[in-house]
Parts: sequence; structure tokens; C-alpha cells
Amino acid sequence: MNTLYIAWQDPDTRLWHTVGRLTQASDAAYRFCYTAGATASPNFGYLGRMHDLYRCYHSDTLFPLFANRILNRSRPEFPCYLEWLGIDADATPLELLARSGGRRATDSLCVYPEVEPDETGWMMLHFFSHGLRYLAPDALAALDRLQPGTALQLIAEDHQHDRYALQLQDGAAQPLGYCPRYLNQSLRAVMRETPIQLTVARNNYQAPIQFRLLCEARFPGAKGTLFHGSDEHRPLVLPVAA
Repeated sequence: MNTLYIAWQDPDTRLWHTVGRLTQASDAAYRFCYTAGATASPNFGYLGRMHDLYRCYHSDTLFPLFANRILNRSRPEFPCYLEWLGIDADATPLELLARSGGRRATDSLCVYPEVEPDETGWMMLHFFSHGLRYLAPDALAALDRLQPGTALQLIAEDHQHDRYALQLQDGAAQPLGYCPRYLNQSLRAVMRETPIQLTVARNNYQAPIQFRLLCEARFPGAKGTLFHGSDEHRPLVLPVAA
């Protein structure tokens, strides 16, 4: 895990735009650049102290904007946090961000990983179901019964707030929240080409609602294929003259 994308939600339209790309090089240094999605809305300015959309930023340590989105390892709830995320204690900062989404109540940013095929040619993506607080009582009862490995479905829905919406359902067509909006277009592109195997990775009964249902999506991908290939993911960094 060495590449994350940063998504920002427009306060007026409520649409999510991919506005940045964070990578970690082999020498452990971090690199951040803006992507074309940063120019999609006049409401977007810049992130943190990184004012120039066409500059690449480098740091030997994780930029504070992202480091502050990781629960401190000294916190007493950190072991539970790792369990909710389904991740090992030796996970890197980028792995923690990728699995948690890096959401904070004080802004409209989140992060998500680039996905590439593994040695067997399969892509794997984890995400938490969104919108669980709005489930009806019968859907909440179905949520309580979910076990790891239970098959789920992604159902395309032309939602009034998101024309690319993907609803999560169990085998009985019971709604179980939604796929995060910033993943919808990429997942829909996959669904047009091949089925997605979606299962319950974890059902965290005692966790905060945003960490309740962790899903795992698996699908085949050709070598060299990038899951996120839209124009919004294209770096804005100007080419360096020879």
C-alpha cells in the first residue's frame, strides 16, 4: 500500500471529487500532488498549507493533514480500532488511512487507496458501508445477523443525490447501506466488465456506526490495470522541462 487518493465533498452540490494523490516512496518519503478533480468545483481552494495546485509537495514525515486522521497508538481504544479495521498492529500509516477512510467530523475529506492486481490477478478493496444510521428496524435486524463471509450484492440505484449510487443488499434484498460515493463510478465501471464478489469482512457490533460493517470486494484485473482511472485521478503537476 503506497498510494492513496483524497476525496473532498462540495458543500453546495454534495458531490465528491478526487482532489489529491498521496504516495510513499521506497525511501519512506511522502509525496503529495493535486489531481484534476481539484479543478472540478469553484468551491475548492487547497488543502492545509499546500496552496499551489500545480506543485508537488515532499516530506520525510507524513503531512500533518493526514497524520491527524490516524488514531494515536497511545490511546486506550487503539487495540479496538485495529480490530474494527481488521488490520494488524504493524500496519503502516497509509494502510491505516486506507482502511479507516480518514474521516473527521470537522471537515469534508476522506482517503481511499489505489487498487492493483495481486500476484494471482485479482483486485481486492475494503470499505465500510455508509448510511447505516438511516436503516429501518428490519434492516437493522438483518445487519445484526450478518457473519463474516456472508455474500452481499451491489445494486445500482439512481439516487436523487447520487446518480451513481450503489446500494448494499443481502441475499434477501434487504438494504444494508451504501457503498461510499467516491468509489461508485470506479465500481460501476468494473461491474460493466465482470462480476464483483462482495462479502462481509467484519461486523463490528460494538463499534461506532461508521466502523460497523466492513465489506470486501474482489474482482479480476489485468496486470498493470489501475482501478481508479478517471480524469479526476490525473495528477495536475506540470511536467518538468528537459
